[in-house]
Amino acid sequence: MSTSDFITSGLRTVAMEALAVSAMTPSINESFSLACQTMLACEGRVIVTGMGKSGHIGNKIAATLASTGTPAFFVHPGEASHGDLGMITKSDVVIAISNSGNTAEVITILPLIKRLGIPLISMTGDPKSLLSQTADANLDVSVSSEACPLNLAPTTSTTVTLVMGDALAIALLESRGFSAEDFAFSHPGGALGRKLLLRVADIMHKEVEVPRVTPDQPLHDALLEMTQKGFGMTTIVADDNRLLGVFTDGDLRRVIDQKIDITNALMADVMSSNPRTISREILVAEALTIMESAAITALIIQDEDHRPVGVLHMHDILRAGVV
Repeated sequence: MSTSDFITSGLRTVAMEALAVSAMTPSINESFSLACQTMLACEGRVIVTGMGKSGHIGNKIAATLASTGTPAFFVHPGEASHGDLGMITKSDVVIAISNSGNTAEVITILPLIKRLGIPLISMTGDPKSLLSQTADANLDVSVSSEACPLNLAPTTSTTVTLVMGDALAIALLESRGFSAEDFAFSHPGGALGRKLLLRVADIMHKEVEVPRVTPDQPLHDALLEMTQKGFGMTTIVADDNRLLGVFTDGDLRRVIDQKIDITNALMADVMSSNPRTISREILVAEALTIMESAAITALIIQDEDHRPVGVLHMHDILRAGVV
């Protein structure tokens, strides 16, 4: 095959699968609504099962449900017949996936599911199949043909099934009022979870790590404090530890440009008043936005009594994986 042949084949597959997804609209019907209502009423977990390629898609559907507020997991139908059926309780709902609707391993466990009185939702390509007829709600995922030129390898049919699973998950997510913060609690290890959950108090430097000098101290003392603490800045505080100002590397360049006598200068003469501060309770992602808009690399964390209680540096945000 030439380069153009590969491109033509790829475009044909994309077009066929896009057309099949577009043709799903009639399948989002009363049965779809019944399936959603059944899953919302579930007091246990949603158990997804399927064999072969349907099983791989089922695994992904279960993962999507679980991460969007619907407790779910995948059970292999073959293993279910050899002990794993014990994972399913009377409080659960089962979603069984089979393109033919007659997959032997799935059909075998249907009587056991029915004996437990568990609601059954099916996803099949044949509404007249045994699985479809047994289910309380059948979701039609039929396709006119597979993208495979032999019309054998599950391609278009698995895409349509995956989209149906996504449709269920999003409908349930919206019904539950599932928020971005809820999503973050399901993804605490990812960058998105850290952006939505990590607060300044979790990673800020505090107590003795906060650089401090008083306004009557010489600039030389401030430079030593900045070097020792390593934030490129120091706070200037009153005797009662109230924040009065800040002195940064940028302020030092300004002092030099203005030819101020750095040997005799006091902090009261060179500090910047009204420094930019933040609360320890805000999200680190919000602090990053403030840094970027102000073109600074460190922020002072101030409490309700206007006392500096911490410092957050851009490096801390990078180490936390928020960026």
